[in-house]
Amino acid sequence: MMPTPFQDLANHLWQSTLFAAAAGLVILAFRKNRAQTRYWLWLAASAKFLIPFSLLVDIGGVIASYATPSMAAPDLPFAIQQVTQPFAVSTPLHSIPAASPSSPANWIAALLYAIWAFGFAALIFSWCRPWCGLRAALRTASPLNLQIGIPVMTSAAFGQPGIFGVYRPVLLLPAGIRDRLTPAEFKAIIAHELCHVRRRDNLTTSIHMAVEALFWFHPLVWWRSARLMEERERACDENVLSMGNEPQAY
Repeated sequence: MMPTPFQDLANHLWQSTLFAAAAGLVILAFRKNRAQTRYWLWLAASAKFLIPFSLLVDIGGVIASYATPSMAAPDLPFAIQQVTQPFAVSTPLHSIPAASPSSPANWIAALLYAIWAFGFAALIFSWCRPWCGLRAALRTASPLNLQIGIPVMTSAAFGQPGIFGVYRPVLLLPAGIRDRLTPAEFKAIIAHELCHVRRRDNLTTSIHMAVEALFWFHPLVWWRSARLMEERERACDENVLSMGNEPQAY
C-alpha cells in the first residue's frame, strides 16, 4: 500500500504533467506568434507544479458561488472531473493495519525522503556558489554612470552582461566592454538587459527555480526550463528590434 503522502504527490504530479502537456499543445499552436506569449504559457505550466489542482477547483467554486448566489453551482465538465480524481484510491483509515516502525514501507518512505532531500540540498548549493561569487564581485565593482534608471556596475569578474537582483536590480557589465563595441552594439546590449528588468524576468525565473528545487526528479521540469530560457531571450530580442535597434549590430 502506497503511503498517503506519496499518493497525494502522485496525484499532484500527474495532474501538473497533464496541465504542462496541454500547455505544450497550445504553445505548438502559437509557434508563429510572439515569443512573449509562449514564455508566459510555459511559465504558467511551471507555476502549476506549485498549486494543487484541487485548490484551483475550490477557488473556482468559491468565485462562482459569489458571482451567482441564487443559483446552484453547475457541475464540472467530465474531463475536469476526471483530472481531479486521485491517482490512487485512498483506503479508509480504519481498514489499514498499523505499520510497525521497522516495516518495509516505512524504510522505503524514509529512503525516498532522504534521496529527495539530498537532491534538493545539492541543487540549492549549486546555485548558491555562483550567486555568492557574483555578490562578492559586486562589492568590489566600479560604478558606471549610464543614466538608464538602474545602477550599473562594471568589473573584470563579470563574464557577460546581466541583471543581478529581483527587487533592486543592478546591471553588471564586464570591464572594458564599452570600448570593445560600437555605440550601436552597446546600445542594443543595454536595451536587451533593460528589457529583462521591465519584464521582471529575475522574479519569474526565481519562481521556476523553486519548482526545479522541489521537483528536481521530474524530467519535464528541466526540459521546460530550457524552453523558458529560450523564449525569454527571444522575447527580449523581439523587444530590442521593435525599438528600432539595428539588426546587424544586435
